Amino acid sequence: MSKTLLVLLMLLHVGGCASVRTLDAAKPGAPVVYSGARLDWYALQGGCCAMDRFGVSAPAYPGLDLPASALLDTLLLPLSVLTVLGVGYQATGGL
Repeated sequence: MSKTLLVLLMLLHVGGCASVRTLDAAKPGAPVVYSGARLDWYALQGGCCAMDRFGVSAPAYPGLDLPASALLDTLLLPLSVLTVLGVGYQATGGL
C-alpha cells in the first residue's frame, strides 16, 4: 500500500514539475539548460512574468519543486546541451 501511495505522489508531482512543463512549452528563446530549476528559482526570487520568459506559469510551490526539478534537469543535461548546440537526432522505433 505504501509503495502505491509513493508512486501516486511521485506521478502527481511530475505533473506539476517545472522541468516537465518547460519541456512541453518549447517557447522560442526560453532557457533550455536547467529550465525547470531556473523557473523555480525565478519564482522564488519574485519573478513576475514567468509566462513571458519560460512559456509556462510558475509552480504553486516552487520551493518544494526545486529539488526534484534540479534532479530531473541534471538527468536531462546531455540532451539539453545538445539542443542548445543545435544537434538534432532522429529516433525511430519498430520495424
